[in-house]
Amino acid sequence: MNNIIVPVDFSDDSLNALDHAILIANKLGKNITMLHVKRKKAYYKNKLGMESFDIGDDDHAIAYLDEITEKVKDNIENQIDYKLRKGKIFQEVINQAKYTDAHMIVMGTHGISGFEGRWIGSNAYRVVSNSPCPVVTIRMDYMLKGFNKIVIPIDTSDETRQKVPFLVDFAKKFEAEVFIASVRETNKKAAVEKLEYYTKQAEEYVNKVNLICNTETLVGRNLSEMVIEYALSIGGQLIGIMTEITESTRNIWLGPYAQQMVNHSPVPVISFQPY
Repeated sequence: MNNIIVPVDFSDDSLNALDHAILIANKLGKNITMLHVKRKKAYYKNKLGMESFDIGDDDHAIAYLDEITEKVKDNIENQIDYKLRKGKIFQEVINQAKYTDAHMIVMGTHGISGFEGRWIGSNAYRVVSNSPCPVVTIRMDYMLKGFNKIVIPIDTSDETRQKVPFLVDFAKKFEAEVFIASVRETNKKAAVEKLEYYTKQAEEYVNKVNLICNTETLVGRNLSEMVIEYALSIGGQLIGIMTEITESTRNIWLGPYAQQMVNHSPVPVISFQPY
């Protein structure tokens, strides 16, 4: 688990994700593997100022990956390499993560193979739904800011606490402030008591590593909207969620709460599969 995978299709979206991945890799002491999945012809320019070319041509793709590597290598404390694969983009990203036992995937939400608007690009959506490791999704207009305020939503689901150890370790590496959002849709006594118990456990976990911990209770009809609004109000830079996938829906749908969060959040989201 020593590498971070960054899918790169040469769009500005994927290069923005690479910038964030470099920051994460340096803090976590990880290597970076850029993954390019070969596709049909596409011509365009991007923010690096490189000339348009046919990325369906292997030689051109390799030359471009070499050039990106040369431009960013001085910013990386460990190693960076790249892999070329052929096939369905989301499947090859997942295969690479499994093959290398990746620590995480960092990717843009759209890229040239996604689409604009309020819905996440189809490849990013499928990667989040099926990834064997945590996935950080970053919208194309989110500029590099660091990860100094991390939001951990806690709900009444059995899986909600599974993400806490990873996120607390991540926060410790960034010396980040942790914001626990205790979220619920009901005032029923059983739900309130369960959530209070889960929230207290999360607080204790954060306090053990001497990080600043803030807790806010959010009650309303739409959990994802509440968390996003809360994250924006405190200047949050990362939201950690479970994907809520059950065995009956695996490989098909994200849970509705997770889907809305990944689709609509202007703040980067890190998604975890339940285990």
